[in-house]
Amino acid sequence: MTFAEVMQTLESLGTEQNRKIYGRHGGGSNMFGVSWAEIRKLAKKIKQDHALAVRLWESGSFEAMVIATMVADPKALQQAEVEDWVRALKWHAVTDEFVNNLISKTAYAGDLALAWIGSPAEQVGRAGWHLVGVLAKSGRERLDYAQLLTEIEQSIHTAPNRKREAMNNALIAIGIYRPELTASAIAAAGRIGKVAIDHGDTSCKTPDAAAYIQKALARPS
Repeated sequence: MTFAEVMQTLESLGTEQNRKIYGRHGGGSNMFGVSWAEIRKLAKKIKQDHALAVRLWESGSFEAMVIATMVADPKALQQAEVEDWVRALKWHAVTDEFVNNLISKTAYAGDLALAWIGSPAEQVGRAGWHLVGVLAKSGRERLDYAQLLTEIEQSIHTAPNRKREAMNNALIAIGIYRPELTASAIAAAGRIGKVAIDHGDTSCKTPDAAAYIQKALARPS
């Protein structure tokens, strides 16, 4: 598919109801209101097309940017280019897809995680901490998760809102998927206490990290 065809298809699939829902979750005005199911279906139809992904990302449209993360080639994405992409992030939903679908699959994911977690920019920082959580689960990168727990404990309450959310999620991921650090993660969560996240006009709630870790590990494997 061409760039124009993708954008025309997205426009035809958008609904006012979805635009209202995404708006309540923090989405900006540059969106069509296409359901996640249709976004995934369209990305599957496109398959991998890195040149198209670059154009879709540059459009700034929520749906187009998400599709870009799904059809881009992680091997073709140069590290310098990644920095241009990450600076374009404005909504946490796109940030997470950017990490899940694309950045976590690059050969330098660990380096990017460590480079981004200290960023004062909300979405760049979120990308870094979300990536820490993804890598903790996969076990692919040998990061110093003990040190990362210390960093979370020291700075989570002063971090920007959506970065703070990703830090809490990274704490949970380390506690669940790094068994040697489960006790340390639960102890850190206890010292951190309640983490306040503004989820906007939604019913989303912030999980208590210690309780979430314990509940997840108590489930039958």
